[in-house]
Amino acid sequence: MAELPVPELPTPLARCSGRFTISTLLGTEEGVRGPYAPSEGAGCDSSLPSGSTLCTRTFGYNTVDVVPAYEHYANSRGVGDTGRGRPSLADLHSILKPDPGRFHTPLAEPQRSNGLPEAGPEEAAEEPGGAPAAEPVRFGWVKGVMIRCMLNIWGVILYLRLPWITAQAGIALTWLIILMSVTVTTITGLSISAISTNGKVKSGGTYFLISRSLGPELGGSIGLIFAFANAVAVAMHTVGFAETVRDLLQEHNSLIVDPTNDIRIIGVVTVTVLLGISLAGMEWEAKAQILFFLVILVSFINYLVGTVIPATAEKQAKGFFSYRADIFAQNFVPNWRGPDGSFFGLFSIFFPSATGILAGANISGDLKDPAVAIPKGTLMAIFWTTVSYLVLSATIGACVVRDASGSLNDSVAVGSAGCEGLTCALGWNFTACAQRQSCRYGLSNYYQCLCRDQLYPLIGFFGKGYGRNSEPIRGYMLTYLIAVGFILIAELNAIAPIISNFFLCSYALINFSCFHASITNSPGWRPSFRYYSKWAALFGATVSVVIMFLLTWWAALIAFGIVIFLLGYVLYKKPDVNWGSSMQASSYNMALSYSVGLSEVDEHIKNYRPQCLVLTGPPNFRPALVDFVGTFTKNLSLMLCGNVLIGPWKQKAPESWLIADGHTKWLMKRKIKAFYTDVVAEDLRSGVQMLLQAAGLGRMRPNILVLGYKRNWQTVPPQSLEDYVGILHDAFDFKYGVCLMRMKEGLNVSRVMQAHFNPTFEAAEHPENGTGSRAAPGTADPSSVAGEQQASTIFQSEQGKKTIDIYWLFDDGGLTLLIPYLLGRKKRWGKCRVRVFVGGQINRMDEERKAIVSLLSKFRLGFHEVHILPDINQKPRPEHIRRFEELIAPFRLNDGFKDEATVTELRQGCPWKISDEEVDKHRAKSLRQVRLNEILQDYSRDAALIAITLPVGRKGRCPSSLYMAWLETLSQDLRPPLILIRGNQENVLTFYCQ
Repeated sequence: MAELPVPELPTPLARCSGRFTISTLLGTEEGVRGPYAPSEGAGCDSSLPSGSTLCTRTFGYNTVDVVPAYEHYANSRGVGDTGRGRPSLADLHSILKPDPGRFHTPLAEPQRSNGLPEAGPEEAAEEPGGAPAAEPVRFGWVKGVMIRCMLNIWGVILYLRLPWITAQAGIALTWLIILMSVTVTTITGLSISAISTNGKVKSGGTYFLISRSLGPELGGSIGLIFAFANAVAVAMHTVGFAETVRDLLQEHNSLIVDPTNDIRIIGVVTVTVLLGISLAGMEWEAKAQILFFLVILVSFINYLVGTVIPATAEKQAKGFFSYRADIFAQNFVPNWRGPDGSFFGLFSIFFPSATGILAGANISGDLKDPAVAIPKGTLMAIFWTTVSYLVLSATIGACVVRDASGSLNDSVAVGSAGCEGLTCALGWNFTACAQRQSCRYGLSNYYQCLCRDQLYPLIGFFGKGYGRNSEPIRGYMLTYLIAVGFILIAELNAIAPIISNFFLCSYALINFSCFHASITNSPGWRPSFRYYSKWAALFGATVSVVIMFLLTWWAALIAFGIVIFLLGYVLYKKPDVNWGSSMQASSYNMALSYSVGLSEVDEHIKNYRPQCLVLTGPPNFRPALVDFVGTFTKNLSLMLCGNVLIGPWKQKAPESWLIADGHTKWLMKRKIKAFYTDVVAEDLRSGVQMLLQAAGLGRMRPNILVLGYKRNWQTVPPQSLEDYVGILHDAFDFKYGVCLMRMKEGLNVSRVMQAHFNPTFEAAEHPENGTGSRAAPGTADPSSVAGEQQASTIFQSEQGKKTIDIYWLFDDGGLTLLIPYLLGRKKRWGKCRVRVFVGGQINRMDEERKAIVSLLSKFRLGFHEVHILPDINQKPRPEHIRRFEELIAPFRLNDGFKDEATVTELRQGCPWKISDEEVDKHRAKSLRQVRLNEILQDYSRDAALIAITLPVGRKGRCPSSLYMAWLETLSQDLRPPLILIRGNQENVLTFYCQ
């Protein structure tokens, strides 16, 4: 870990954003200064300018490294964004002068310990110093989503067509029509809930949700189709209202012109009034919603009360007889009539009544918490409206006969001759009008039999915003024009099937898009809505398409033709947007022909993939390392097994050509989805530098170097030790993350497979290989490599209900969290409980735990068990300190704190030696590794896997032997596999949609 001098600050260090000020806790003795007690200014790097404000005290010693914090991930979009306040890799690793401006925090804005602000950064004013913007109206899940969706679902079909559909299809098939419609809308609701919980949601409604999660290609097509369907739905509801008013005028002989033109006139006037309400603003529209909702509830109560009141003679003449079992039995079966008298004909008319489920999502920018409000409100609205539809269809089918004349003169004595039908036994003869099909009343004839009220919920779509709530005025005007055009049709039964096809098309695309996003295995697709299923989404898409063609096949073809045209147009234009879409993620899995296309798309954090260059040597030498990386990269990201053949080119090139095929087949046989590549070099470090620079293609390039821990570092030639640590420095210089793996039993199994020898890594520890040889054994037969017996490793077995312990000690951009998360998604590791450990202060444990839990919840990784380590600054046990001193003793210069020139002369030819000044300068960090090993022994002895932040040694300031002593001390005597991870200080996690 990089270390800098601490200047005397006139203000407390707590002003430094994202850093803890932690003193020694639990067992330290103040005033006692042992051989490894931190001294004043200890750990400061003299290569950096004095007076630097970068140096703070974290974990008890001075460091630039910072703890995880909210602000480091806020408003981060590109993969190369290191995040506000987090040091870059150069700040930690190089000896170049850091930029102090990166860490400047305004003194007027003190941060909490983890830098978690009270409000999101998007809520801040965009122009500093400007007047604060008016606070927009925000709604909860009830007022903003549930009521809005229920009002959109309840509508003209409920009041004017549900009784007629019940008469035609019967109660049984009406319920089937309702449940089929609800099945489609519920599955779509689950999909839109998954989309709404896949990142932080801003304004833009359904289009924003779909386009940011699923890409502009599908988002643009679905958005336009859905917006058009909503505009036509405005016309449908308005025509329904106009029909009701026309009927009232007709009853009183007060028609304006004629029945058809009256609908047009009333409809245009009504939709103009609705436009005025919309232009008045979201707050007024929300108040109107509450009023309409109360009115509709009153109408339901009135209806249900009315069904139990004994029927008067006038009501009986119109077909109402209250609850009767014989009426229910007659209306239970279908009685098809007219051109629309078919199951799918009625389905096409009813389906628009179930399509208001996205009304809440349409105002996502006006919700307090869209990720909670949209799923909860939408599904609750679907549930209650479904119950209301089922209850209303059953009750009205049990109370009203299909045909009635409305004339009191049709009453007869029970059992009269010439009377046919059920009503004869009830004292009414409707035979004449029923045979002539001229009855004016009854379920089959009188649409308006429940009530005469109609609601007009606001349906808007994305557009240029005006005012504090960003009202889409232009969108309102366009919706108005489209609605007026369809109002002129003046026929409700003609408009409803049009809406059905377009809504079904939208739902099919939404569900298919969610299924597509799921099968791409993108880490950015992490909806926290747990009831979402990709198979349910696929089923919903399939059912929607099938129903579209069963309703009106030619309209279905037209709808899909429009979608294909819009999709092709977006693909052709290639809009300059980058939202981390699933389309972008899925292209990663395409063949080589799409690799060029990948280079044309900017990287996005949501689509970050841990693409690993694994220094395996021959892959069959280190199967555990191969299995570990292969487990979390399978079907997800690039894995490249790298091998360096050491020797002259002419000698090693033929060997390279021969063994490559055998190693590739070995990987295939082991079911590891990885590439194999090798290079020929004069020494190992040069070869690894080649791989770091040249491996990969386009965007499919490694960004993480994975290698095994060098167990025999104390006995190998010193240059081999220098090369090993130098490779880590090279990886950081090339902006790679590093993942270093250590297992108690070791990684190398080449003792029985003499096919390759690598003097720097673990093969050198075997006595039969020698300790300094640069020669490799003879060329291995490719067929023998592929056909050899596969070695079994821990990563191939079920882990059961153990734990994966993550020690996220310093903020590296999130890689320390991401790799265990990806590992835990696999079946063999799925039952393991993930625990996250972070450092903290004993007097602020609850506050710091809440801050980390809040940060982790925003990443949607599913990590809920967080432990604060207040004893991390406790002094290590004396015997462990002595063990560390004995470990570094053979590598010390013992120069007696001589001047730098003398030390340089003494260390001539042995740069791995440790001077007394370096021991003293790094003593705090050395003690930290000793203490961390004690903590690992205490907390993670029985874990399935331990992942911990890899300490960074500053290049040119930390001798390789001292750095290896840190790693040895940190990782020794641990039973579980230990993964030391350090990202390149750039964000790999985000909680934003774009």
